[in-house]
Amino acid sequence: MAKKRSKRYEAAKKAVDSSRKYPLAEAVKTLKSMPPAKYDMTVTLSMHLGVDPKQSDQMVRGTAPLPHGSGKSVRVLVFATGSAADAAREAGAEYVGFEDMIKKCVDGFSDFDVAVATPTAMAEVRKLGKVLGPRGLMPNPKTGTVTDDTAGAVREVKAGRVEFKLDKNGNIAVPVGKFSFTEEAIVQNAETVIDAVAKARPPAAKGVFIESLTLAATVTPGIALDVSNLNKN
Repeated sequence: MAKKRSKRYEAAKKAVDSSRKYPLAEAVKTLKSMPPAKYDMTVTLSMHLGVDPKQSDQMVRGTAPLPHGSGKSVRVLVFATGSAADAAREAGAEYVGFEDMIKKCVDGFSDFDVAVATPTAMAEVRKLGKVLGPRGLMPNPKTGTVTDDTAGAVREVKAGRVEFKLDKNGNIAVPVGKFSFTEEAIVQNAETVIDAVAKARPPAAKGVFIESLTLAATVTPGIALDVSNLNKN
């Protein structure tokens, strides 16, 4: 049985021409013309990439510093001791510690959005792979979350740096702001993410890299984007 959609969703659907692919700016304008929800929806950019996610040399992962932030309050846990721990606290990390935080995570604590660790701390933090890995919370050098500059990492994450990672179906979904953001802010954030993913193209990838792009808010229909100018290299 088909899922019954709300009147708001059906009204939003009428704003989209499903037979065409939109330039980014027009897609954002169309999205913003849709009836708003009772809360500030997250705007997400989803893409399907022309890679084989089963091949380790075709993994796509990285970060993008959103120029206008994500609109989300990010809670950060930092595994560190000494001056690195002090710097993380001063930079605004909500949770800082080492052995105590490791134990807390083992016991099931996950009330944070990003985890940062110093290279020294990673010797023990790696043991949390089965705990943090499935939730996407494991610190990783490729995303800048394994570093001695804990203060810098905390500030970047809180300023709106987002992570992206290829899933098992060859897709990536990245938040690019809130529905309340201006059109210009959403466009610039989306362009930053698209550029970051394009630059993360693995050498082993052949043919068209970004096969499709879709823009949507939390409870709106998706808007297909024109990708013809993204695969000319």
